[in-house]
Amino acid sequence: MKIKTTCAYCGVGCGIVATSTGDRSVHIQGDPDHPANHGRLCSKGTHLGETVGLDGRLLHPMVGQRRATWDKALDLVAKRFRDTLAQYGPDSVAFYVSGQLLTEDYYVANKLMKGFIGSANIDTNSRLCMSSAVAGHMRAFGEDVVPASYTDLDAADLIVLVGSNTAWCHPIVYQRIRARCAAGATLVVIDPRRTETADEADLHLAIRPGSDVALMNGALAWCRDVGAVDERYLADHVAVPDDFWASLGTGHDLWSVARTCEVPAVELRRFYEVLAATPRTVTLFSQGVNQSLAGTDQVNAILNLHLATGRIGKPGAAPFSITGQPNAMGGREVGGLATTLAAHRDFAPENREVVQRFWASPTIARKPGLKAVDLFRAVGEGRIKALWVMATNPAVSMPDAGRVREALAACPFVVVSDVMADTDTGAFAHVRLPAAAWGEKDGTVTNSERMVSRQRALFPLPGEARPDWWIVAQVARRMGWKSAFAYDRPADIWREHVRLSRYENDGARVFTLPATGGGNAGYDDLAPFRWGGTPFADGRFSMPDGRARLMAVVQKPLAAPLPNWPLTLNTGRYRDHWHSMTRTGLAPRLARHRAEPLVEVHPDDAARFGIADGGLARVATPQGESVYRASVVTTQRAGELFVPIHWTDRTSTGGRTGLLPRPLADPHSGQPGFKATPASIAAVATRWRGFALFAGEAARRPDVLWATRVAVPAGTLWELADERAPDGLDALLPAGERVEAVDPARGTRRVAVLKEGRLVAALFITERGELPARDWLIEQLSAPFAASTVLAGRAPGVAVEGGAIVCACFDLGMRTIVAAIREQRLTDVAAVGAAIGAGTNCGSCRPALARLIAEEKTDAA
Repeated sequence: MKIKTTCAYCGVGCGIVATSTGDRSVHIQGDPDHPANHGRLCSKGTHLGETVGLDGRLLHPMVGQRRATWDKALDLVAKRFRDTLAQYGPDSVAFYVSGQLLTEDYYVANKLMKGFIGSANIDTNSRLCMSSAVAGHMRAFGEDVVPASYTDLDAADLIVLVGSNTAWCHPIVYQRIRARCAAGATLVVIDPRRTETADEADLHLAIRPGSDVALMNGALAWCRDVGAVDERYLADHVAVPDDFWASLGTGHDLWSVARTCEVPAVELRRFYEVLAATPRTVTLFSQGVNQSLAGTDQVNAILNLHLATGRIGKPGAAPFSITGQPNAMGGREVGGLATTLAAHRDFAPENREVVQRFWASPTIARKPGLKAVDLFRAVGEGRIKALWVMATNPAVSMPDAGRVREALAACPFVVVSDVMADTDTGAFAHVRLPAAAWGEKDGTVTNSERMVSRQRALFPLPGEARPDWWIVAQVARRMGWKSAFAYDRPADIWREHVRLSRYENDGARVFTLPATGGGNAGYDDLAPFRWGGTPFADGRFSMPDGRARLMAVVQKPLAAPLPNWPLTLNTGRYRDHWHSMTRTGLAPRLARHRAEPLVEVHPDDAARFGIADGGLARVATPQGESVYRASVVTTQRAGELFVPIHWTDRTSTGGRTGLLPRPLADPHSGQPGFKATPASIAAVATRWRGFALFAGEAARRPDVLWATRVAVPAGTLWELADERAPDGLDALLPAGERVEAVDPARGTRRVAVLKEGRLVAALFITERGELPARDWLIEQLSAPFAASTVLAGRAPGVAVEGGAIVCACFDLGMRTIVAAIREQRLTDVAAVGAAIGAGTNCGSCRPALARLIAEEKTDAA
């Protein structure tokens, strides 16, 4: 049976056709009829079928460390929240929710907190990724509306990517961009790092982190000087502060901006010239803009440019905030942020009265609640007495995560609703509630372009897992509000959400949802649709006077390096991983592109601080420290470091990026500034390095300085290193027949454990020697008999290793691809795709393929 649903990952919102192949297995394909992706999927979406098993799942309610019935767990949660409210008032409780929730889940949680508990202390991990865009939209448009769609990319003549490694983070959108560029559009990438996206750009501006306001203000000043400002559009549709143009008069000339941004003036001029000459411009921005202490101002600098040049509400002309999570937009629509009420309403008295009347609620939150950073600070200070965390892992993802852990440990009552039994946050929970996972959920999500799609269940609920909306509604009913939360199915919630979007709206807000006809069957069959049409096409905005606002924003001074913290730390995503890897960490093919957390260091800084490529390095900030594998690369700006966000206590002893950023946030949006933390780096000396391989899971995590878990077919791999003698490693190995080789001269030891001739574990360590590639040994876990050369780590005879994975969709390594390029004389990416398939699915590896082809041409010359 084929089921149409929506991908679990980023905000692109790709449609999927899932075909069941067993009780707990499914074949995944892109939905050719879905307007977001037209059948394409990235590597993560392609391998969703590898993530639907039940390993590690939380399948029963837990009170403390003991299994409980649903009635007992729900009664306890309701009682503790009710008692806390009675003793300390509504602001003593809080919810922290997630863009992984469906819109129906979000709606019920927001309704309970704001309309019945009476506090706005519900915030979402979307605060960490897109809240600066929300604040910027509100200031400029009067409403949180993304005034763009993917079809604008198809019509644009200039596409500007700001702070977005789109090729990795939104691959399907990137393929749309590349298709448009092939038809003649120009691509400009603005990013301090030379990412895979920047590799294929017509122009890459590697600006200094945090200098975006200067760049965009300079662009607007240039446009005004050359006559590219649309004076008629401004006069008819935009309110311009009296001193706005005067604020651009000083420090925004070409040379001053080039100095501030630290880019060559000739490249900056090239950008400004093509920008001024190209009316059909889409500026797509993401975390590099939002995750800043000046994120809202940076957003408004982009919006100013589009409003002043009339590049909004027209085909191929729009500012485009592209969201990170699958339902960050749905959460914004229902009021999942602490700073909004519901259905794009704020806390103005008239809005509070309307929503309270619609909900028939006993109370209503009177003011915005605590944003994420302030919320966890309040938990640590004892002002929040009861906290419910849903579908997210703040002990990993919040800035200054060590302090967040201290707050969770001190909180009198913590509830965690999650899919996984053991998470870094769940370790602090008094009650853990088993939630439905992606393959079991039924509801809706909204993607980056305001496209609402259905998510449909592929499997029955396992164990005692339940949907998040059901869990929240059951607690609400037990707190005394039975009739208000008497939902039987997600369709009931959806219809209420639709009615609220339309209730006393009268065109005041763009956000309004069409009524879904056909009852429950109509909801079940709901086809993807985009609300809002083409926002602002008529030049009317969601302000009382109907006019948009230009915001005078000023470039903040950029801090000089500090003596003890001479570097700047940037954080972000890897191509094939997602958040804290509770899903992607289960997929062996996704683990191979970046198997370990790396700190990327410029060669000049590596030489300055004694960092060796492939060695270990300790990154420290005033908040904490963590160890990473070092990667010395010229794509990183000197003076700056880059680390990934994905690794947790469950997957590594290092790579704990959440420990490092400052708990500082943008003053308008409350979004933390993850992109520019003062930091230092130092080499970490080790006595030995190695790896351990297991059929299935290891009995316990290795107790060494460096231990990183990697999912592999039929088992797990742990990369290891330590400064101590490797004396306790034998205890990791299971019982069985041992085959061993020792080379004292190199400090090398190799052990294989066999059962009935099959390889069940292996341990390879060395002090001064070489270690074999892992691929062939990993294959041995699935072989009926271990080869006689197992301790050599390679097959009998000559074997060519595939090398580091480049194309995760087709599991193709670098050596395999290079061999094909050489042997078949392949001269471009399309030829490589035709020959071996690489780059023909999601395309996120295409920049890497182009680089390999260029290197081969250089070597041949």
